[in-house]
Amino acid sequence: MSKNKWMQPQSWIRDTVQPCVSLGETGDFDDMHLFAPCVAYENGEYRLWYPGSQGDVEERVFKLGLSTSTDGIHFTKHPNAPVYEFGNGKNSVLTPTLLRNPDGSLLRENGKLRMWFASTTFEPGNPHTLHETTSEDGLTWAPPSTAQLSECYAPTIIKEGDTYKLWYTDVTSDPWFYRYAESTDGQTWTVHPDPILELDQAWEHGRLFYPTVLKSDNLYLMWYGSYCASDPHTTALGLAVSTDGIIWEKNPNNPIFEPDPTREWESHYTTSQSVLQLKDGTWRIWYASRTKPPFVHKYFAIGTATWDGR
Repeated sequence: MSKNKWMQPQSWIRDTVQPCVSLGETGDFDDMHLFAPCVAYENGEYRLWYPGSQGDVEERVFKLGLSTSTDGIHFTKHPNAPVYEFGNGKNSVLTPTLLRNPDGSLLRENGKLRMWFASTTFEPGNPHTLHETTSEDGLTWAPPSTAQLSECYAPTIIKEGDTYKLWYTDVTSDPWFYRYAESTDGQTWTVHPDPILELDQAWEHGRLFYPTVLKSDNLYLMWYGSYCASDPHTTALGLAVSTDGIIWEKNPNNPIFEPDPTREWESHYTTSQSVLQLKDGTWRIWYASRTKPPFVHKYFAIGTATWDGR
């Protein structure tokens, strides 16, 4: 597939009427907010980890839930909920990402899953920090590591050869932008000195967030989110392409995936996404959504859509 192919519009087709993962029942850990699906396919099963929380927006503390599916569309929440939390009652577990091969497929090391996530208490001046945990079964996870990076949000990590490659949102100050880092062990990171992607297309507004990076046909592909200049209460997804993971070219047809105002539960947000290419060559996205203001729920539901890649 040539680079030009990735500079065209993408026709993502929603294939569900209702969300594939919704808020929990009153009293559940995820009865008010959920977002940032992290999806992996292994042994014929899709597993979708997601941060969920209770309480008002100001009081939210996110923990990880897990839903499973055989088709990537119809999910069932695991009865062990939540399956992971930071452990101190204050720090949230945010924007999880699993170690992957360059093509986005799951990569275990020593039989274990490696998951990184951002964490903060949402208190003024408290930074977002990058942490790691490991698991053999996706249900029982190790305590969080010490912080590996500061002001790091929404990481995405692949291992190419012996190098761990990390793209993330730098939230030091507005407007947010993306940085790139490398590591030989996935724990100590060398950060590229310059931002690799910033606000510069007409549709983008305020911040960039939620990069998802994988590699296809020798190209690095990044689906990324931004608020929409046409309505700052909405978010949408753009696409950028790179040959080295550092210098990126944005699709001139961005945004490539937008909210659907006719579907109440996803009328305003379609970001904090996970993207995989399936065995048949098609692509599937899972994304978090939001209803119209007032924004009682930080995020409301998780939807899914497919693209044939043509």
